[in-house]
Amino acid sequence: MKNTFGQSISLTVFGESHGEAIGAVIDGLASGIEVDTSRIDAQLAKRRPQGKTDTPRVEKDEYKILSGVFNGKTTGTPIAIVIPNENTKSKDYNYGIARPAHADYSAYCKYHGYEDYRGGGHFSGRITASIVAAGAILLDALEKKGIKIGTHILKCAGQSDRPFENVSEDLALLANSSFPTLEKGAQDAMTEAILEAKRDGDSVGGILQTAITGIDAGVGEPWFDSVESLLSHALFSIGGIKGIEFGAGFALADMRGSQANDALEVIDGKIVTKTNNNGGINGGITNGMPIMFNCVVKPTPSISKEQQSVSFIENKNQALKIEGRHDPAIVRRACVVVDSICALVVADLLTQRFGTDYLAQ
Repeated sequence: MKNTFGQSISLTVFGESHGEAIGAVIDGLASGIEVDTSRIDAQLAKRRPQGKTDTPRVEKDEYKILSGVFNGKTTGTPIAIVIPNENTKSKDYNYGIARPAHADYSAYCKYHGYEDYRGGGHFSGRITASIVAAGAILLDALEKKGIKIGTHILKCAGQSDRPFENVSEDLALLANSSFPTLEKGAQDAMTEAILEAKRDGDSVGGILQTAITGIDAGVGEPWFDSVESLLSHALFSIGGIKGIEFGAGFALADMRGSQANDALEVIDGKIVTKTNNNGGINGGITNGMPIMFNCVVKPTPSISKEQQSVSFIENKNQALKIEGRHDPAIVRRACVVVDSICALVVADLLTQRFGTDYLAQ
């Protein structure tokens, strides 16, 4: 299995949803970087279920840092983080009946029945807690270099938030938000739409919008390690993400070049673009403008409505009504996961460009 991403700085994830623990290993991080455990706690809290719009399965996420940190600073050796699983109910899962839109059947075909199927096993969103814990260290280090990353729910269940406008101010607004939206009223409208789906035994998806600021022009490794390539590669590892568009994205298809092109100008001695239709990236390399992209998150596949499925053990049709504890929407909890994945990609790109000690300088 390929569970490691990154070149200069890499992240490896391990564990299963109902196993003893999940965890992550960060390798390649320079020595001397501060590790603020309160930041890790805060990031994990953003991902943790918080109410009626989330799953009733709430884990304490009482992580342990086993190596790579001494006296509050990185040592330069691999950082191992372990998060125990405690609140599990494995009896809710029946082996051999494929849950629609889950990895049950495809995992069985790949691993020949030896996979841990409980709670989705290694394919569960539970694994993202380890990504968030590791990402908190990277986000903190990047912020000390003036680089900010933030994500909000642009759309959910037919309800919309406004897009980023003044990006720096908007990122500050999102920094401590438990339900990341920018416009007053958007949270209430989305919450009610999620609860309506939940009452129907159903689920909803949405669109997340992410901004990354503070990266100078000239970062990226074309062709195959372009900024878009690496971000997309990493982001598609998050279960539920089914589409990504940078800048104006698919709307570019309806524009003329005169509309789509980002005109350039010099302001206070700095080269900027008047618009940002290309999402801060040209030729796979940053151009100094905010990196902007949207991610589509599909509706949570676990719903309580009866669905048509199959028993892949007996090779026969099988009706299925999923039991257990599930999110009617994962968009809120996914925001912090997206930020964490972006932190890994950005940190890796910057250390490739400026050296492995860049984040510690």
